[in-house]
Amino acid sequence: MRKLEMDELHRKTVDEFKQAEKNRIILVLENIRSMQNVGSVFRTADAFLAEAIYLIGYTPQPPHRDIHKTALGATETVAWKYFSTTAEAIQLLKADGYKVYGIEQVENSISLEQFERNASDPIALIFGNEATGVEQETLAQCDGCIEIPQLGMKHSLNISVAAGVVMWEMVRNVIKD
Repeated sequence: MRKLEMDELHRKTVDEFKQAEKNRIILVLENIRSMQNVGSVFRTADAFLAEAIYLIGYTPQPPHRDIHKTALGATETVAWKYFSTTAEAIQLLKADGYKVYGIEQVENSISLEQFERNASDPIALIFGNEATGVEQETLAQCDGCIEIPQLGMKHSLNISVAAGVVMWEMVRNVIKD
């Protein structure tokens, strides 16, 4: 087994990325405190060709050195918008035909492995604050909630880890086709 060299990875250029067909997924980051978490989600969004990231409330925005440190250039490839409230973003998303799902542990949530989605259907996924999760007011505006199954004593994941897990599940069937 040999580790691949950078030129063997077939990485897209910034222009190729911007022109590439995106997965119809928008990641919504609601009141995230950590710039490193924001940067990591940008990197994940780039890896899975997400359509965009919406930054809400006091979530840090690029450009910032601490975001760039973990984004590794993904703030230059992934489209993003800022909204002062999640309600504004949800209103726009729904008007544009997106189904909106909170990533949260709630009554009647859909377990991630049971969530079914047609890859052509636009979807927005809301990830909440590191300590308090997705706000209750936001959950009331969602079309549903998706929960990541967890088996250990801790029943929470870092937001950047949760985004990676959920994004993989959203695109893995697209990759198989």
